[in-house]
Amino acid sequence: MNNETGFARTLSHRHVAMIALGGTIGTGLFLGAGSSIHRAGPAILLVYIITGLFVFAMMRALGELLVSDDSKSVFIDFMTQYLGKRAGFVLGWTYWIGWVVIAMTELTAIGTYMHYWFPDWPVWPWELAFLIVLYFVNTIAVKIFGETEFWFAMIKIVAIVAMIITGLILAFGHVKTSMGVTQFSTLWSHGLVANHGQGLLSTFQMAFFAFLGVEFVGITAAETKDPLETIPRSVNSIVIRILIFYIGALSAIMIIQPWTNYQAGESPFVQVFSGIGIQSAAAVINFVVLTAAASAINSAFFTTGRMLYSLVGEKSRFKKLNKNAIPQSAINLSTLIVGLAVVVNYLFPTKAFTLISSMASAAFLLIYMALMVTHLRFRKVTKGQKSHSFQLPLAPFSNYLTIAFLALIFVILLVTPATTVTTLLAALWMVILTVIAFFKLKKN
Repeated sequence: MNNETGFARTLSHRHVAMIALGGTIGTGLFLGAGSSIHRAGPAILLVYIITGLFVFAMMRALGELLVSDDSKSVFIDFMTQYLGKRAGFVLGWTYWIGWVVIAMTELTAIGTYMHYWFPDWPVWPWELAFLIVLYFVNTIAVKIFGETEFWFAMIKIVAIVAMIITGLILAFGHVKTSMGVTQFSTLWSHGLVANHGQGLLSTFQMAFFAFLGVEFVGITAAETKDPLETIPRSVNSIVIRILIFYIGALSAIMIIQPWTNYQAGESPFVQVFSGIGIQSAAAVINFVVLTAAASAINSAFFTTGRMLYSLVGEKSRFKKLNKNAIPQSAINLSTLIVGLAVVVNYLFPTKAFTLISSMASAAFLLIYMALMVTHLRFRKVTKGQKSHSFQLPLAPFSNYLTIAFLALIFVILLVTPATTVTTLLAALWMVILTVIAFFKLKKN
């Protein structure tokens, strides 16, 4: 069944929930959690809970917008409606280029992960192979995309559940490993905060970026079955599930091995599984992060195709759907741009991608803040018109608090030496787009 946008509604609640869940569980947990633990200690659990509450507020605001008008093809359309065409132009193209860059960096990562098993092979053929396969996944049928994302997410979830169960079994049985006797008190017996809290504030940015991509529900809405039922269910469950998986996994990690033993540059999953005698731990985690990278590219193709379709004019060649109600022309262009990563990796070193991807991440913060402002405008325009019961609790106070929290993360990025340049570049990018929009579009 096709909706007003022409897209087919073939994604089920199972697909949507796992798509958003899988999109936020990736290298940040499997590879980067060691750095979070090193900086904050067990206090990282509280950081995730606080961050999760604000992300939940953002998702409830997004959910309220989505169920208010299911004719919108992407959530950026709400920003255009309530903040103006110029704002929609800036935010839409920022979101599109952000996902394109993320796909390029993840494609580069795939080459690195495959190099683990095939050290003597060049990385670019692997990148090209994944690019082609994921392109066809996105252009054959939306349901195939949904199923692919479902199983990508399932692989990551199985790894996390295995970690949690392992921690519980070892702790209840007081099992002795090479790291000592496993017990629950290991979590707090070495202190609750690392370095007397000196690095605690910086971990909020790390926790926030762990949730990056959760807004992907706002891209799938136009192709979701029964959106008035599916979107609220997905929004309500996603953040809770993410918190359970992150907090559960991090707790298990710090129960099995004292948090003081983890190194910032190493995967805590590999350290734990290797410590209890699983020698293939590094290979297993390499496979998991490989699927995480493939999942990110898969989501990027889906997102950039729909975004480009939404951003261009009605007469554009990219404003066309194929026989399966998929914006194939828009996906073709996005794929070609992402494919430049293969060429760059063949010809030049790829260190520049790290800088660019960090800039994209900072831009997402600005988009999330704009989303909360959009919800404020929506509430003001539709005051007293409650067409549904799925609403952001405690609005507008929750809006202002969430905006303040996101602004704090942005300031942390700005004053942190490692991210100052990329944050300024993100702001500069949006200023340039704003100037273009000012001359290109009329104020509405």
